[in-house]
Amino acid sequence: MEGIEHRIIVVNGINMHVAEKGKGPSILFLHGFPELWYSWRHQINAFASLGYRALAPDLRGYGETEAPGDASRYTYLNVVGDLIGLLDVVAAEEEQVFVVGHDWGALIAWWLCMFRPDRVKALVNMSVVFNPRNPYGKPLETLRAVYGEDYYICRFQEPGVIEAEFKERGYERILKGFFTYRTPGPLLLPKRKCFGHPDTPVSLPLWLSEE
Repeated sequence: MEGIEHRIIVVNGINMHVAEKGKGPSILFLHGFPELWYSWRHQINAFASLGYRALAPDLRGYGETEAPGDASRYTYLNVVGDLIGLLDVVAAEEEQVFVVGHDWGALIAWWLCMFRPDRVKALVNMSVVFNPRNPYGKPLETLRAVYGEDYYICRFQEPGVIEAEFKERGYERILKGFFTYRTPGPLLLPKRKCFGHPDTPVSLPLWLSEE
């Protein structure tokens, strides 16, 4: 990861960490859950070598970016506002940037395009299709009805509950479970049964080293 620079920038009322490399038209890379800027390390180097400037922040609540304690400060408006504030500082000379999103980052990228199309030159999104707002039902209610209470997003609704389970099972075990999950279909986290028995070894894929 030689040549990748890191800095903390005050945007939208929080401290945001961003990794960057290269010179040229900017590409904003938005990571998924539970990930960091680090997920884009290979793309950062590849696109920097092709004459682009790669920007990969830790999104609000992740990594070295500030994590406000109040859940109401994680709306689409908040997170998109973070990105606009970031671009105002690191890409102030550019009217528009390329955007690449994955998973949670893809969801945010869709809303970035909806709220501020004037700042986006082109979009590449992976794994999350665009879902327009449904006036007849709230997202959480719909997820519960379709997937049940064990669906991972539903499990994160009561502060401290699933975090306590993660602590009990061990954070390393939980992260390996997320990164090696291969079951087709919705991600389910049954209570006290997340990713199997704690003593069962996790087999890492060839592309993911222990380091």
